Amino acid sequence: MFRTGRRSFTRSLLGFLGAAPLVPGTAWPAGPRQPARRPSLTDVDGLLVGHYTYTKRPTGCTVITSETPFAAGVDVRGPAPGTRETDLLRAEKTVDRVHAIMLAGGSAFGLDAAGGVMRYLEEQGRGIDVEVARVPIVPAAILFDLRVGDAKLRPDAAAGYEAARAASRAPVQEGNVGAGAGATVGKMLGTSRAMKAGLGSWSLERSDGLKVGALVAVNSVGDVVDPARGVIVAGARKDDGSGFLDIAAQLRRGYQPGAPFHENTVIGVVATNAALGKAECNTVAQLAQAALGRAIRPAHTPWDGDTVFAIATGTWSSKVGSPVAGLIGVLAADVLATAILRGVQAAESYGPYPAARDYPRKK
Repeated sequence: MFRTGRRSFTRSLLGFLGAAPLVPGTAWPAGPRQPARRPSLTDVDGLLVGHYTYTKRPTGCTVITSETPFAAGVDVRGPAPGTRETDLLRAEKTVDRVHAIMLAGGSAFGLDAAGGVMRYLEEQGRGIDVEVARVPIVPAAILFDLRVGDAKLRPDAAAGYEAARAASRAPVQEGNVGAGAGATVGKMLGTSRAMKAGLGSWSLERSDGLKVGALVAVNSVGDVVDPARGVIVAGARKDDGSGFLDIAAQLRRGYQPGAPFHENTVIGVVATNAALGKAECNTVAQLAQAALGRAIRPAHTPWDGDTVFAIATGTWSSKVGSPVAGLIGVLAADVLATAILRGVQAAESYGPYPAARDYPRKK
């Protein structure tokens, strides 16, 4: 029922010329045959994604934008969020379109990156016309990654500007990039047992043309679980490296969390090409949060600020009955769960934090 598109030669050429880094392992098309385009948030019509990743320590920011404004909503489940302009996304608020979504590391400092995104968009003549200026609307969310490397280095306005400038339709680069560069998981039993995670993306397209995509920076207190197999793929490790402690199991056995954990929060975006309003986007965001409950154990803890944005580009006319937002929200949860898994599978080890891809070799 679902299918994924193929990457056009034009999109490949844009990536080759520097519009966005080619995904490691992606082959250059040879002759008339072209490789299948990897499912990604940018499969949703009109969306562009750009990263800025620091080289001196793993942190950065990610911008999701479009050449035209789009409807957006948000759902904040974690009690410890760091956000900007999310109140504007409530259904009763006046502004009904936004110009970009920004995700970043750096804790609250990282919210500064949204100012750089605004500056870039203003230079492009994008934003709400208020007669004396154009004001770009850029909701944002951050995660805590200050413990991974030098805490004095965090995303700023210059980083946000560069991420917006790099935005393209190329498949989203995954792993230790952008907002997910400093992400880690499995920290409830102590950061010494944690593992490296990162940024993941995925999408699906139905035979009727409906598209749903997701992008997420995976930075949780809990373990990341493959819902299909019920097994932990990244999380709190045993001392001898022989496997995982299973945080949920430890809590059932009487483990008492100690000091507050500040190194967390999962932030992401789900998107569709359907024509939805702001209220419907909020419904989609709420339903999409089910993905965290499926793929992260535990999720939405007091030490997480889990935040999911939902956006709709409106290029597909609904051929299904109302409420279409309910259908899209269910699909968004599936796609987001896959993106969460990809966020840990694509990550690379950093310092004391092993990654899922090489952890078996460390047993």
